[in-house]
Amino acid sequence: MPKMFAALLPLLMKKRSWLLIAVVAWLALGGSGMSLPSMDSVTDISIDRLWKEPRDLLVDRVEDARDAQQETIEEFKTAMEKFKAVTGFEGGELEAQYEKLNSAYERSAARAAEIESKVDKVTVAANDLLQEWRDELQDYHDPRMRRMAEVKFDQTRARAERLIASMRTVEGRTKPVLALFRDQVLFLKHNLNARAISSLDRERVRIEGDVNRLIAEMQAAIDEAEAFIRALQV
Repeated sequence: MPKMFAALLPLLMKKRSWLLIAVVAWLALGGSGMSLPSMDSVTDISIDRLWKEPRDLLVDRVEDARDAQQETIEEFKTAMEKFKAVTGFEGGELEAQYEKLNSAYERSAARAAEIESKVDKVTVAANDLLQEWRDELQDYHDPRMRRMAEVKFDQTRARAERLIASMRTVEGRTKPVLALFRDQVLFLKHNLNARAISSLDRERVRIEGDVNRLIAEMQAAIDEAEAFIRALQV
């Protein structure tokens, strides 16, 4: 039964038929006495792909990725503020300063990690929309209308490719910046003394420049996402 369910998934996703879903669920649950396999065990898709229109799902996924990038910007800004505060620290308990900096780093790393999964979902949703659109181009009888739809399809595909490329670029840029942060956090952890603080201060300008560039690139990707959403909703 799990194999039957998996085989029918493409049809369910394409038609988004609750009748078909109900039939398959009945067969899987009542017909065989077996429980439905989880979506994760069948494939990597989400349940909302079964009932949302591809266009609506893509907008939702782009919005999620955009929000994840905005949250990452805020976490990187906070981490940079903590870093500068540590480099200007004089006297007191250095271990407490390390804990603050490490916490800021970990939050930034967690937010950055979310971007990858969000962009993966944007990619899947974009492929779903474009595949359905491509298949339906053959359903037109009027050549003029088909050509108009093809032009719109090509424009949307190009926008989707630009958006995903922009998001992937940002995703890749976060890794070296996080590595720099991590190095400094570890150095402070292993050298809780004035010399460690002095070393952090020397690195501050370079790290701040990298963070500012990353934030600018992330903001550009967010702007790209906003433009993409507006274009889909026209």
